[in-house]
Amino acid sequence: MLEKYHRELINFLTRQGKDRDTAADLAQESYVRVLALQQRGEQVQDLRALLYRTVRNLLTDQYRRDSLRQHDSLDALSDTDLPAAPAHWQPEVALASWQVIKAYVDTIEALPPGCKEAFILYAFDDCCQADITSRMGISVSMVEKHIVRAMVACKACERRLRHEHTPPR
Repeated sequence: MLEKYHRELINFLTRQGKDRDTAADLAQESYVRVLALQQRGEQVQDLRALLYRTVRNLLTDQYRRDSLRQHDSLDALSDTDLPAAPAHWQPEVALASWQVIKAYVDTIEALPPGCKEAFILYAFDDCCQADITSRMGISVSMVEKHIVRAMVACKACERRLRHEHTPPR
């Protein structure tokens, strides 16, 4: 039943500026949609009109998609016009971030074992001081001292890093 409109639809789509392959794809998609309507039990009064309406809707959808995707070819751009990668992908930024993280890790690693354990439980494992006290078997006062000592060490690390990255006057 749809075969009798095939050549007519292909010619219509070709006149709309579509190549034969794209025209065939759009015609096929319109057939699929019309057949899906019929399989759902919907009555089709004028099959030809429905096929054309479906093809026009598909053309409109394709035009909208194509207009959203319009952009210059990256191959046509000069090296200076190419878009830059996000800042966090830039090698210098990635290296600097890695160096900052390493400085903090080294600072935490240099802490005495009990101090390091209490600080890691507090800062990274989100444990409260009471939990740390029971896990480590030490007093709340000692836990507080360990955490303060570690925070002072991290603040000193932060000052060192800031001093290293401040340009001389």
